[in-house]
Amino acid sequence: MKTIPTILLAALLSGAAIAQDAAPPVAPPAEGQGIDVTVSDDSDWQDLGIAIPAFATNADVATQTSAGSTGQLGLALAQVITGDLKNNGLFKPTGPERLPRPELGQIQAPDYPTWAGRRADMLVQGFVRAESSGQVTVGCYLYDVALNQQLGKAGWTVPPGEWRRAAHKCADMVYARLSGENPFFDSRIAYIAETGPKDHRIKRLAIMDSDGANHRYLTTGQATALTPRYSPDYKSILYLSYYNGQPRIYIYDLESNTQRLLLKASNPLFAPRWSPDGKWVLYSMAIAGNTDIYKMPSAGGAAIKLTTSPGIDIGGSFSPDGSRIVFESDRSGSQQVYVMNADGTKQRRISFFGGRSATPEWSPRGDQIAFTHIAGNLRIAVMDPSGGSLRYLTDAWQDEAPTWAPNGRIIQFFRTARGSGKTGVWQVDLTGRNERKLDTPVDGSDPAWGPLRP
Repeated sequence: MKTIPTILLAALLSGAAIAQDAAPPVAPPAEGQGIDVTVSDDSDWQDLGIAIPAFATNADVATQTSAGSTGQLGLALAQVITGDLKNNGLFKPTGPERLPRPELGQIQAPDYPTWAGRRADMLVQGFVRAESSGQVTVGCYLYDVALNQQLGKAGWTVPPGEWRRAAHKCADMVYARLSGENPFFDSRIAYIAETGPKDHRIKRLAIMDSDGANHRYLTTGQATALTPRYSPDYKSILYLSYYNGQPRIYIYDLESNTQRLLLKASNPLFAPRWSPDGKWVLYSMAIAGNTDIYKMPSAGGAAIKLTTSPGIDIGGSFSPDGSRIVFESDRSGSQQVYVMNADGTKQRRISFFGGRSATPEWSPRGDQIAFTHIAGNLRIAVMDPSGGSLRYLTDAWQDEAPTWAPNGRIIQFFRTARGSGKTGVWQVDLTGRNERKLDTPVDGSDPAWGPLRP
């Protein structure tokens, strides 16, 4: 994706560069048609009404995008941005369906009194332009209506198949500017797509955008796929495969759509995970009833055994700096969460909450560990790396296998329905109050949220 220099953005939006047919003026809202906004927390920066009208265009012409013409694309861009900001749980913005499209000349010179009359605190608007190369140029602007001030702007020239990335990047710019948090919308999710009866499930590796769009299957289902993880550079996916009972760890190359066998074993394998630098792969292997954690070079080579205690050690997840590993073990008599140094030294238990604790995952920020707490029901919980500050985020029958958003503010997991065995990918923010199910074409499990896309 190509970023547009600020000078080019200014030129594209200047009257000399682009002319537009007159659009209907922005009118004050009818009674009851103002911007309604609710937020999840009490922070002042969240108490905002955000208006996101359809993006303007210099001419409504055909594009090679899936959205249609530039006029249709301008509407679709605003819809994606609205969905991103709404679904993260912090904002409930007003989208383009309830707002008039501004004229192109208003993109850099908003009609602040009119938007103030609509009770908008913030205004997100922009433009779209078709290029002779087939690419599209998208500009995005954020304004503070009360202060009559521009807060941010960015632009991108993208291939027609990546127009949604421009929308996600616009939402990222707005989210980061308003919240002070790192962005996460321009990211992807790998998961296991499940079909068939609960006693004979077909499990395929699949990927999608953070909002569920651009869904694609990577494997056929002939072999069972499990526990995927994106590489830190986004070029490949590490996953576990079982074919005719034989476990294998593969690295799937997303650019060539080919896969490389990393490890084949006659013993059961579990939970392969990348190191933060992508140079190592963690996995667990069961031998004669004892399961230990190993690491091996991601390019292939000899494995190093990290645990030796009797019992089942499965893990894990590296800390963001790569210095420590969090994992689960039943060496104390039940599944619990442990932490060790990356070389296997200084192993110690950190979960003492009653019940069992499993599937730990270190936050990208390094400040929290998400895990599955099992005490009757299975619930998603978080704690700090020392084992303190336990908080439950979900309270359903069976929620498990948490994975973090790139900014460490939202957690995805999969939920199994009681009785039917149907699974779905869900997400919840760290308040525990904003929970939603992601739309997937079939049942889903084992989600893995990738880093922010380069």
